[in-house]
Amino acid sequence: MSESAGSVKPYVGPEETIPETTGLSIGLGIVLAIVLGAANVYLGLYIGMTVSASIPAAVVSMAILRGVFRRGTILENNIVQTIASTGESLAAGAIFTLPALVLIGIWKNFEYWPTTIIVMMGGLLGVIFMVPLRRSMIVERTDLTYPEGVACSEVLVAGQAGGSGLKTIAMGLGIGAGFKFLVEGLGLIKGTVQGAFASGSSVFYFGSGMSVALVAVGYIVKLSVATQVFLGGVIGRVVALPLLGGYDGTISPLETADHLGHTSIRYLGVGAMLVGGIFSIWSVRKGILGGLAGLKGVTAQTGQKLGRTEQDMPLVALLFMFLFATLGTMGIYQFLIGSFGAALVATVMMITTSFLFVAVATYIVGLVGSSNSPVSGMTICALLMTAGMMLAMGIEGNSGILATLGVAGVVCCAACTAGDIAQDLKTGQLVGATPYRQQWTEFIGVIIPSFIFAPVMMLLHNSYGIGDKLIAPQAGLFASLIDGFFGDKTLPWNLIGAGAAIGVALIVLDSILEKKKSSFRTHIMPVAVGIYLPLSLSVPIFLGGLIQYAASRSRKDSNDASDPGVLYGSGLIAGEALMGIALAIPLAMKISMPQWGAALPGSATQWMLSLVVFGIFVFTYRRVAGTKS
Repeated sequence: MSESAGSVKPYVGPEETIPETTGLSIGLGIVLAIVLGAANVYLGLYIGMTVSASIPAAVVSMAILRGVFRRGTILENNIVQTIASTGESLAAGAIFTLPALVLIGIWKNFEYWPTTIIVMMGGLLGVIFMVPLRRSMIVERTDLTYPEGVACSEVLVAGQAGGSGLKTIAMGLGIGAGFKFLVEGLGLIKGTVQGAFASGSSVFYFGSGMSVALVAVGYIVKLSVATQVFLGGVIGRVVALPLLGGYDGTISPLETADHLGHTSIRYLGVGAMLVGGIFSIWSVRKGILGGLAGLKGVTAQTGQKLGRTEQDMPLVALLFMFLFATLGTMGIYQFLIGSFGAALVATVMMITTSFLFVAVATYIVGLVGSSNSPVSGMTICALLMTAGMMLAMGIEGNSGILATLGVAGVVCCAACTAGDIAQDLKTGQLVGATPYRQQWTEFIGVIIPSFIFAPVMMLLHNSYGIGDKLIAPQAGLFASLIDGFFGDKTLPWNLIGAGAAIGVALIVLDSILEKKKSSFRTHIMPVAVGIYLPLSLSVPIFLGGLIQYAASRSRKDSNDASDPGVLYGSGLIAGEALMGIALAIPLAMKISMPQWGAALPGSATQWMLSLVVFGIFVFTYRRVAGTKS
């Protein structure tokens, strides 16, 4: 199942016809898309990273269809995970950009219809622009492996042969939800165990978040990426923080560290992300051009009689959907901006950059997987291009902000969706799905979940505060850039320049490591995100990566398809996120919860309790992940 060329022999042959797009598979896919999409909204606002829902959705689908309904084919299960992962991928597009409008103050809260339409139209364009690339980028390119797509296909095949993993996911779901309830619901465990001390004017910080979801994220993205995120945290909070100075005794060292992290260090991450986004696009330029050149094969095959596993959506249907998405986007731009000329320019910029970055995202996820795709870097580039165009046309103030972030929001949703769809279509190729059926259900996976993102973000903002407990790093980044271009704020260009220099150094170091064939790399975007995030979030991610490394060595494999730690981690993430959303309801209604932590004798006791419980969890995760499925 690991071949990746046009010679792949699918699990279900093109001459076979078995149930695929049934009412049950579509309905279950929609439910999972909504649940996992909401969970990824919480996770993305918390740490600026999201995880793929394909494998957990496939496992849940197999358990329900075959365990409960005593039916379900491998192609039905594939449709379920396709819809679920498509809806989940929209979460990143929604939370990376639109909260910036709230952080800047343009919106007091998330406006329902503008949010919904921007997310929906961006997702539709991601599908529309991705479908013609399927043959050239997925079928014919032997150098693009689409790792998550291959892993998911192996899970589906294993499930067809009787494999199981629902109990592992359910266990993670319960533990994740229970741990979050102890932290946020009862206040028994501290959300972060941290401290700081001063020496002269310098501040030194240490700390770790008590989040099982972050440990699971580190496990799922593996040690390499987890280490890079942690390296960014070390650069920002261990190296840069003391060098900045700034401690004068008026506030505590910990408050000083938090203040400097918010006002200074994060701009180092901004500079590194800017360099990373530009470099990511430049580095894959040849592959993109090669993939786009393959589009001529699409028109050449129109009208030919193709086998079931080679049939894509008709170009006429794609053109109709493209016109719908374009007019819908232009309509919302006109509503937001109030200027037809600005809306027209924004629409043209949106179409151009969306197509470009859909191609870039499709290529990059084929090379390094969705977890390493620099979507935020691509969105930064789209934002800068649009802001420059708006300023050149004399469009400033709120109109310029709305136009720029409106374009960035659509582009981000399109790129996120396209990268995920590429993995799904690779899964479909390997299991023998009918491409046009899978592509139609991807439209369903975009349209229906789009309606839930605005209320979920509203609930979380009113309860935890986006930009406060929910850091929303990408949205904060975009808010800072937009405020510098269109607002009264002056950006700290010296810090951004220093971050850019760090980014260049990371690129040079990575090229040296690549030439030496080192297993350790310094990919710029994960490191840049780590610089931006508080170190307390990077520590549990790194810990999860260490658990994954140790577990894979004890099992002597690192295949997601047979890794119980991935399923357990997926449950942990969903459990913590869904409990966070559930607890947001009483918080938003101003209903107080009993705080058991306040009854403990002293803060040191709560520290020790938090560390002990968290340590037990880590030990348990290592045991679960080290078992063979």
